[in-house]
Amino acid sequence: MKEKKQMEIQLQEPPPPPYHVLHKLPAGDSPYVRAKHVQLVDKDPEAAIGLFWKAIKAGDRIDSAVKDMAVVMKQQDRSEEAIGAINSFRDRCSKQAQESLDNVLIDLYKKCGRIEEQIQLLKQKLRMIYHGEAFNGKPTKTARSHGKKFQVTIKQETSRILGNLGWAYMQQENYLAAEAVYRKAQIIDPDANKACNLCQCLIKQARYVEAQFVVDEVIQGKLPGSGDPKSRNRIKELLKEFESQRPISIACTAIGLNSEDTFVAGLDQLMSPWTSYRSRRLPIFEEISPFRDQLACRGQVCQRQQLPSGVAS
Repeated sequence: MKEKKQMEIQLQEPPPPPYHVLHKLPAGDSPYVRAKHVQLVDKDPEAAIGLFWKAIKAGDRIDSAVKDMAVVMKQQDRSEEAIGAINSFRDRCSKQAQESLDNVLIDLYKKCGRIEEQIQLLKQKLRMIYHGEAFNGKPTKTARSHGKKFQVTIKQETSRILGNLGWAYMQQENYLAAEAVYRKAQIIDPDANKACNLCQCLIKQARYVEAQFVVDEVIQGKLPGSGDPKSRNRIKELLKEFESQRPISIACTAIGLNSEDTFVAGLDQLMSPWTSYRSRRLPIFEEISPFRDQLACRGQVCQRQQLPSGVAS
């Protein structure tokens, strides 16, 4: 009887998934499929890059082939080549693939230290959102991370892009511009990671009282992600930096808004009240010109008095 039950159980077990499903490969035997097999199964990135080239030249799934090849090149420390490949072949890709290619390019510019190009592309993506052109005109898009799919809203995407723009301005030591976009990102979709970046930005301007207020929000768990180990480690690092740089004698290090940076200096021209998605002009650019002017004035006063911002003269 036991043997009979075991046989019945075995008969009820579902058959194993097909090979391509098991290894997360596209079906078929085209050049692109062979490239993915070499990349994911054989674990041979250099050979995969060559096969992705062949897939592109053969016109086989060009959108995916260009993106995947660039990603593998980045993993192989060939980021400059990856940038060239995207720029060379993106005109052969569909309109739907352009946004995804821009995301890859932003990461590549960041890795190569090409900050100005990264900033320009991030601004372009914000303008697309403003004009309702992002996500191919849809209010959400499906993203993938670690093999899992999830939905991203326009609001979340806007905050993410602004956070990346803030990081880029930090690399240029344009701390007032970084602060403006970090605060904007926190208004739209706050989280602990961007709060830590904003705190770092304020510390660079020797504005410790305001920085402490931002840190306290994370310590008190008021922001999403406050309890993440990564956020906790960032807080420990920031608190150490507080202790090493807090002396009042430190002169103001805030750098004023770049007069050539029309995007940040003219943010008020891009702002509009939050409205419905149907308006096409998406509700991400509230009027913040008074805030921007306040930042600029603070930097000017600080430079004249040679005192840390936020410290009374």
